[in-house]
Amino acid sequence: MSDARTPAQIEADIVRRRDQLAATLDEIGIRVHPKTIVGDAKARVASTVDQTAGRAFAAVNRTVSDVKARFTHEDGAPRLERVVPVALVAVALVGLLAVSARKRGG
Repeated sequence: MSDARTPAQIEADIVRRRDQLAATLDEIGIRVHPKTIVGDAKARVASTVDQTAGRAFAAVNRTVSDVKARFTHEDGAPRLERVVPVALVAVALVGLLAVSARKRGG
């Protein structure tokens, strides 16, 4: 019979299984420890923030590239027919804000 084991073999199996159980319990203890749970949560949040920031950066970069393409030629020279009207509107807005601030302050 192959099931016949010696007491020494049985004892060795018990010691081995006890060690495996102790290691499993240690691992469970680490997983459920509050510091581990908080650390895992922080890692998940950081990952989400990194992904969100990456998507936001890509969107901003794409928008900046689109705006730049509208106001410059392929060689990088400004498109004056588009830049000048925008600059005039910006100057007019700054002027209106300055006049409005003077009226409120004085």
